[in-house]
Amino acid sequence: MNQEITEKDYNSRRPLMVIPEYGRNIQKMVEFALSVEDREERNTVAQAIITVMGNLNQHLRDVPDFKHKLWDHLYIISNYQLDVDSPYPKPLPEVINEKPKPLGYPKHRIKFKHYGHIVEALINKAIEMEDDKEKQALTQEIAAMMKRSYLLWNKESVDDEQIIKDLKILSDGKLDVSADFEFDSTNQILAKNKPKTSSSNNNNRRRKKRSKRR
Repeated sequence: MNQEITEKDYNSRRPLMVIPEYGRNIQKMVEFALSVEDREERNTVAQAIITVMGNLNQHLRDVPDFKHKLWDHLYIISNYQLDVDSPYPKPLPEVINEKPKPLGYPKHRIKFKHYGHIVEALINKAIEMEDDKEKQALTQEIAAMMKRSYLLWNKESVDDEQIIKDLKILSDGKLDVSADFEFDSTNQILAKNKPKTSSSNNNNRRRKKRSKRR
């Protein structure tokens, strides 16, 4: 079957679609609505277009303000020139096209990256505590957390005295663990940090070997 295609049938020759997701037919319908002189008839055409646009995006019906979004898109497709009685305020081009403000980078700098913000926040909280017993309990928990974080980040041995020294630096000398406090051993912490996937993989290999022998 031979079908001649004229130049005007190529999409590259046609005007660009404002919102491609709705397709060229919706854009043509909007262009038709712009040409309708009678306001009441134009309102009827606009309502029909909104219905079709909604049917094309049924997966978004549960989205809050779904109808409002459709009317906004209708105005955008018409280049804000459509004059109809909308149930929602006509959007302003300067508001729709406004670029989001750039996000500022956090100004707070961490002294030791391997401990993170949470440890520093807990240290500040412990410094403010008035009850000595609760303060010491939180301080010891922070020290234990610092050692776990250090080993998780560096994956090597660390001297407990180094953790205590870092704690004093981060707290400006205001926090210290009691003399009888004992850290978990490095081997215990590394064993907990080790991923469990390796053991499960070994078990799977053993099962496969057993099935082959059978």
